Amino acid sequence: MKKLLIPIFLVVGVSLGLLVGTDLQTFEVQETYAAVSKADLENEFDGAYAEEIEPTGVLHEIDLIAAESEMVLVPGEKTMTWSYNGTTPAEEIRIKLGDELKINFENQLEQATTIHFHGIRVPNEMDGVPTVTQDFIEPGESFTYQFIPKDAGTYWYHPHFESAEQIEMGLYGVIVVEDETSELYSQDEVWLIDDWLLQSDYQIYPNFVTGHDLMHDGRWGNLVTVNSSIDETLIVQPGERIRLRLVNTSNGRIYELKFGELEATAIAVDGMLVGEVFDAEGFELAPGNRIDLDITIPTDAEGEEFIIYDAFTRSTIQLARILVEGETVETPVFDFPINPNVPSWEATGNDPDLVYELDSQRASGGMMNLQWVINGRAYSDIIPDEIEAGEFVKIQFKNESSRLHPMHIHGQFFKVVSRDGEPVDEPYFRDTVLVHPDETVEVGMVPLDSGSWMNHCHILEHAEAGMMTIINVE
Repeated sequence: MKKLLIPIFLVVGVSLGLLVGTDLQTFEVQETYAAVSKADLENEFDGAYAEEIEPTGVLHEIDLIAAESEMVLVPGEKTMTWSYNGTTPAEEIRIKLGDELKINFENQLEQATTIHFHGIRVPNEMDGVPTVTQDFIEPGESFTYQFIPKDAGTYWYHPHFESAEQIEMGLYGVIVVEDETSELYSQDEVWLIDDWLLQSDYQIYPNFVTGHDLMHDGRWGNLVTVNSSIDETLIVQPGERIRLRLVNTSNGRIYELKFGELEATAIAVDGMLVGEVFDAEGFELAPGNRIDLDITIPTDAEGEEFIIYDAFTRSTIQLARILVEGETVETPVFDFPINPNVPSWEATGNDPDLVYELDSQRASGGMMNLQWVINGRAYSDIIPDEIEAGEFVKIQFKNESSRLHPMHIHGQFFKVVSRDGEPVDEPYFRDTVLVHPDETVEVGMVPLDSGSWMNHCHILEHAEAGMMTIINVE
């Protein structure tokens, strides 16, 4: 018997001073563009991505153990962490489109856990949400996840229970599902971007979902790493053409990508190829988001160093660097990989089918017990929404708070169609969209995969404090 988990949080204030809030405003969406029949929108979506996938017959079987571990985040200092198979991030899983993945998971932690495969359209029972799609995996227990990813792209996996603690402690890894263009690049690399809140003894701050976290944009660390390194360096040769896959695994931090003199072309967002490539400079990579970049190293760049920065906050932070060494090589020549079937949905002036108002409220037990709610309800008190597979649905996220909310829908992809009532032409799908303070974002979606799917803020502290609900796709 599955029980609906009602989270209870011990709230502790921490004075970190991370972000400054903005005044509360409410934007009323002005529908200034024409409504279109849902049948037309569904027809435009037809063929955008596969409803089913043809299996290759290849099976990848992996043993995965969650346990305490130790790693070096700061040179010369050891930090106690949790990890999969002893490393954070876990060893990269890379398969071909159509291959089957079987993960024999064992929980050696002292608390229950699960694994959610973020962005991968898995069978609902493989989605890793306790009390919704599976039971808890208790300490000492095992569970087997088995599925065939339906889409090529960059995806990651992490716990979906006590996520604010378990992901912060280091439990995450990446899954790359290769398409036919992956092997055309000189290099195909992954950067997992994270931040850690360390104490003076270099140990992870042990209080989670604190009052400060809840009243702000979640837990923001004081050490930013790429692949758990403070000096991640990619060595390339002049003329190389690289595919660089960026993943934001942070609890709450948003990264605004800056590439300096290096030209970085976005070819995929949240795993899915774009319909039209674009300059990735300034792209806001929110928790859960991924972006794939196509970068050609100039042939005259031998000896140069390119620094990739984050500029989301007042302080610019170096993320990683690309160092050019060696002889010039011939640049691979091929067209940018794109998805020509991304719908435009430019005239979706239809009224929203689902409206999610994002806000906070005080819970019982004192002023510090802050709940984050959707439509006035915390997760313990939700009423799931019902939609039909194969039918176009317009979803409105209305942020009535002064905080950030990257909203993530499990098991589906969607396309942003408007912000604050103004049409938006994003030529790509997402599974996570950042909703800024006092902003209204509308997305279009045609769900293909049935089941009970979570819809939640991917600032993990907000989610654990109630900002989660369920969408049932019939």
